[in-house]
Amino acid sequence: MKRTTPLFLLIASALFWSTGCTLESNQSLSLDPEVTIQDLHTGYQQERFTAEQVVQFYLDRIAALDDEGPELNAVIGTNPKAQNKARELDSIYAATGNLVGPLHGIPVLLKDNIDVKGMATTVGSNALLDNVPSTSSPLAQQLENAGAIILGKANLSELANFHSTHSSSGWSPVGGQCKNPYDLTRNPCGSSSGSGASVAANFCVLAIGTETNGSITCPANNNGIVGIKPTVGLISRTGIFPISSTQDTGGPMARSVKDAAIALGTMVASDPLDAKTLQPGRQAETDYTAYLDDRALEGTRIGYYKQAMNDHFLLQEAMDNALQALEDQGATVVLIDEAIGDDATNPSYEVMFYEYRQGVQSYFASNPSSGLKSMSDLIASIKTDSMEMAFHDHALLDISDTYTPELKDSAYQAALEEARRRSQDEGIDRMLTTYNLDAIVGPAGGPAWKTDIINGDHFGVYSGNASAIAGYPHIVVPMASIHGLPVGLSILGGKWSEGALIGYAYDFEQAVGARFTPTFRNGSVEE
Repeated sequence: MKRTTPLFLLIASALFWSTGCTLESNQSLSLDPEVTIQDLHTGYQQERFTAEQVVQFYLDRIAALDDEGPELNAVIGTNPKAQNKARELDSIYAATGNLVGPLHGIPVLLKDNIDVKGMATTVGSNALLDNVPSTSSPLAQQLENAGAIILGKANLSELANFHSTHSSSGWSPVGGQCKNPYDLTRNPCGSSSGSGASVAANFCVLAIGTETNGSITCPANNNGIVGIKPTVGLISRTGIFPISSTQDTGGPMARSVKDAAIALGTMVASDPLDAKTLQPGRQAETDYTAYLDDRALEGTRIGYYKQAMNDHFLLQEAMDNALQALEDQGATVVLIDEAIGDDATNPSYEVMFYEYRQGVQSYFASNPSSGLKSMSDLIASIKTDSMEMAFHDHALLDISDTYTPELKDSAYQAALEEARRRSQDEGIDRMLTTYNLDAIVGPAGGPAWKTDIINGDHFGVYSGNASAIAGYPHIVVPMASIHGLPVGLSILGGKWSEGALIGYAYDFEQAVGARFTPTFRNGSVEE
């Protein structure tokens, strides 16, 4: 994807104002690579720059570094209406002196499985190049209502990485192989790979990812950012290409806990078309910044999920330092030396196969522009495309197409209950109760592996399996650097515990300060 936008490598290398931004003599805006929501809002209020200038900076940066420079392949396409939206916001502010919402003038990239009116939702597949929704997803609309500017669509693992028995995270035939901005030869993890890489590389201030199992939290780990996978039902899934109605959720990805918390509060409206957002006892808040407390860990009991380490010796020192930081902040760390919900994996897959087929066909029924009506149609289109079939077998699509669409099927109901019981009652809930814990921590992952499109991914460390299957919240926050590659800390909790987890993540972030800016190195190893 090549653009004719003038190229400016606007990476600030000299002085930055206190807002993290400055106008150079030629009036081209330069933004600090760690710029925050508050930085931009202060700049707008002090009339140092406009939303239109901020959007142009990001469009130019994406063109320079995503296409022409390191070719990160993090962005599938930019929004042709982004500048119009920016000018509209600038006019409102000039006339009223007020920001329209918590995300006023904040450029946001959406994973390309989230519908935005007038923009293709390809889910990374050539089969969906003509899928241009006539309405925006509630999630996209809520972001815009809060003042966000939809800058474009982020690359992703094809079909959100539920298509093949082996795959390379971040690869799609539409966007190519997304790369890790810390080391271009390494993997950004998926399926929200483009969202994670874009935030790390400052192609946006915020990005929105989606997760069924690991697709927000793993990219957060590999790309050195904050990712919030909330309780399923906190955020509407209408207008998001589905995998599992039991496990799917959207979530914010940002460079700081504060920015992620601000974004989350704008994304929580209930949706009459999504039953999970209408469930009894739902606990949604519109302002999670109230939990940003640098003493939140004081007096807490935090479980350490040791089994997730998987004997990764390089990661152990980083994890030990993180546990010490938790204790220094006043937490009591309690060892959990047993698996949490791993036995829920097989029934979870059964549930996904049933739900995937029905969800895809319901999505197509609401999006006739795709030209597809069924899972069988999708499979047929993919299997006649040589690029689609070059590396991956798409066997998971074939398997799902054999499952009955009737979700009252006894086998489906049995798998659903078994996955719930093992991940919730006998998993996270049991751990929290047995050890009297406020939260559970573990390694979010190891350092990013070398991308291998032929042999596929090389996962080794992961703490969030039970949280994903249970539909419970999971936050990843930068923890350390290992040979110049970021690794994150997973913070897990019970249903609707987002606020508390945000507080713990913020306290840890402020104490450790492990986030660092990527340098786009290419295969070298930092000593």
